[in-house]
Amino acid sequence: MEDKLLLLGLGLVLGLVLLLPFSVRKVEEELEIFLLIMGSLAVTLSNLWSRHLIQEALSEPIKISLAVLIFGLLFRWCRDKIRNGISRLADKLGLGFFLFVLVSGLGFASSIITAIIAALVLVEIISGLKIEKDKERAIVILSCFSIGLGAVLTPLGEPLSTIATSKLAGPPHHADFFFLGRLLWPWVTLGILLLALLAARYAGQKVSSNISLTEDEPESIQTILIRAGKVYCFVIALVLLGHGFTPIVDRYLIETPQTVLYWINMISAILDNATLAAAEISPKMSLAKIEFLLIGLLVSGGMLIPGNIPNIICAGKLNIKSRDWAKFAVPVGLILMLLYFILLKCVSH
Repeated sequence: MEDKLLLLGLGLVLGLVLLLPFSVRKVEEELEIFLLIMGSLAVTLSNLWSRHLIQEALSEPIKISLAVLIFGLLFRWCRDKIRNGISRLADKLGLGFFLFVLVSGLGFASSIITAIIAALVLVEIISGLKIEKDKERAIVILSCFSIGLGAVLTPLGEPLSTIATSKLAGPPHHADFFFLGRLLWPWVTLGILLLALLAARYAGQKVSSNISLTEDEPESIQTILIRAGKVYCFVIALVLLGHGFTPIVDRYLIETPQTVLYWINMISAILDNATLAAAEISPKMSLAKIEFLLIGLLVSGGMLIPGNIPNIICAGKLNIKSRDWAKFAVPVGLILMLLYFILLKCVSH
């Protein structure tokens, strides 16, 4: 009876975590606080509070939060130089090759500079590029897919990789800083290069800035500090959610076939993929199942704006509407999902 009540309570918490950020604007605006409350409630229901958990929750976000803060300040000081050099560099390299370098470069760099900073760099580059708006929109979306894939390679890249590494740090996987990089680099490299090649096809003639995507507001130091603080709170919340949902993961998801879990994770298109990773990943899973799970989350996370942080940043700063994003990103995402599924199936057999 107690087990049933526990699973019912955790199921209710999970339902609130999955639905409210998407349907209630206030929750979406204060997502970090909401998830922190839900994570604390999940740990309480599961009776898993411990000194070790508190220490882990407070220490795990430090690296990624510091990276966001440091690179945010550096980027603020270099902003004008970046924007001023973009047009000249595109002319020198040729637009097609420039776009290939842009999409692939941001993808691979995001695991070091963080997905958040990569998205901010992308906004500045697009603002300085001045090509047709439809083509710029496609380039932004392809770049966000690339950033979302590349950021998983280290725990610095994004909250999803931070949480995945944390949850797999113990036996049997003993995940270290480069664990996800070693596991996923072939899949990530393939995806980034395909996206970069596709972006190179969207090279067009330069146009005036009034019909291209622009973002002219420089970030204040206060904004950079607040963002780093929000990332810190967000990761704490994900650590707590991950531990709190352990009974559900152990009872249901461990036994769910990896191919089924892969397609279920398409809900990452409308829900932040780091939140889902916190709820789903378990050290009891095989490496093959972790691959299926993470690739499904990473790819589908690019299909709609709420799916990951780079999407949200770029869409907000460049005023890309949800319908315009989905019109291009959903077909790209579905093709990538199918391609990865076939390749993962072949390798797993």
